[in-house]
Amino acid sequence: MTTLVAFLLGVTLMGLALLAFQGMRRRITSRYKNVDAVSRVLQLSVQEAPIGITVIDHNEDINLCNYRAQDMGVVHNQMLHQEIRPLVKQCFTDRETRICDFTPIKKRLRVTSVRAIIQPLVLNDDCFVIIYSTDESENVRMEAARRDFVANVSHELKTPVGGVALLTEALLEGTDDREHVEYFATLIHKEALRLGEMITELISLSKLQGAEALPDMQPVLVDDIVSDAVNRNKVAADAAEIVLTRKNKSGAMVMGDRLLLVTAVSNLISNAINYSPAKMPVIVATEVIEDTVHIQVRDQGIGIAPKYQERVFERFFRVDKARSRSTGGTGLGLAIVKHVTANHDGEVTLYSELSKGATFTMKLPIYRGMQ
Repeated sequence: MTTLVAFLLGVTLMGLALLAFQGMRRRITSRYKNVDAVSRVLQLSVQEAPIGITVIDHNEDINLCNYRAQDMGVVHNQMLHQEIRPLVKQCFTDRETRICDFTPIKKRLRVTSVRAIIQPLVLNDDCFVIIYSTDESENVRMEAARRDFVANVSHELKTPVGGVALLTEALLEGTDDREHVEYFATLIHKEALRLGEMITELISLSKLQGAEALPDMQPVLVDDIVSDAVNRNKVAADAAEIVLTRKNKSGAMVMGDRLLLVTAVSNLISNAINYSPAKMPVIVATEVIEDTVHIQVRDQGIGIAPKYQERVFERFFRVDKARSRSTGGTGLGLAIVKHVTANHDGEVTLYSELSKGATFTMKLPIYRGMQ
């Protein structure tokens, strides 16, 4: 009897131990699963990070490198970029953070400039180097554009200011000659007007390129915009012997800033007049195509070569600089057209052939009220 009791007790204890072991195994398995899940999440987070992440061990082997780091050329063919390698060595030696700006060996996804932050990472007495990399291409492009803009503004302002100074000197030399005074005073006045117009357009362009929404947006009839723009240019067209013709009426409305839209269309018409021979027509037409209204300004002037067509909307770009100076152009008119159109969720296009004229088209979304 005692033996049986002992046997049953032993079986019971073994059963309890087995249950405890199974419970412990389930808990351990669950923890391993949780750790594995966290590990996968961390790995996925690193791989999908919007910045490049690269980890180097003390043997200078690449332990980890995500997709963005490869796209930006930090690692290429399992090798660190040549400008980063010596900085990694120095980082292991003195454990100081370093910054490196470089150009990828193989440019991908239009990445032309990369900034790498190289810093030490100590874990359990082991030293690693982690490299964070960011695509600086757009920042570099914007900085270059800013420098070009400042240089262009300086040059463009210098021309009329210098002209006024020279004309004033010439005027002072002949103050007793009325015709002499009137001639140079007229030229000074012309240069002063050009300078004032340029400053006004620079201010307008600066506002258009700001991040804030246009303040005076309201429903506007496109036909009224075109009529105002045509009327603004009638005197200039008559003086240049240009036949300014209005065709079609769309009846469409757009949500926009009336003054800015009139200015944009007026700039296109003025541009067409300036680059058209005498007696030639400039046609302004409107057309509704699906959910957009097209405002077209067509001329039969000198046309624009294909190599220049991508650049005509740049600030201060001129195809014919001599003609632009003679007409008093600032080089900002088409840039303003581009930004006004963009601020109204539209686009402006150009079709042109040399010696056959040019057609500029502003495409704006139609406003249909509360429909």
